[in-house]
Amino acid sequence: MTAEMTVQIVMAAVGALGFGLLFRVSGSRLITLALGGAANWGFYLLAFHAYGDRVLAFFLAALATAALAEVLARLLKTPVLTLLVPMLVPLVPGGDLYYTTLALVQGNMEAFARFGSLVVKEAGAISFGVILVACAVQTVLKIWALARKKTI
Repeated sequence: MTAEMTVQIVMAAVGALGFGLLFRVSGSRLITLALGGAANWGFYLLAFHAYGDRVLAFFLAALATAALAEVLARLLKTPVLTLLVPMLVPLVPGGDLYYTTLALVQGNMEAFARFGSLVVKEAGAISFGVILVACAVQTVLKIWALARKKTI
């Protein structure tokens, strides 16, 4: 791991911590959010290094982070969204959104289309990763509840 990657992971933790404070999360959950934000960006860096595709890296990082948030929410007995949203903040494609807007303001339609489509793909990858985990968890919980009913 390079020094730049370490700085990125630390800043992801700080960003997640900041959003945790903004959402009035308190106590040890703030540490959980910071570590989750760092893990989120670490997942992204690993996936990007392994596959070289930003959109796929966004999807895999969102998938891993959503699964982590589901597990931690049950352990900490807190709503999943309280953990998930701040932990996903480092993945928000703000830079690409900035360049999309800049290209639009400058009238550079080619760059606007290129960056705009990238933002849509990245946001869609994040959304799909979160939705996939949420649906999988709900399905598993329903199957588990049905199996428990039959054995009782």
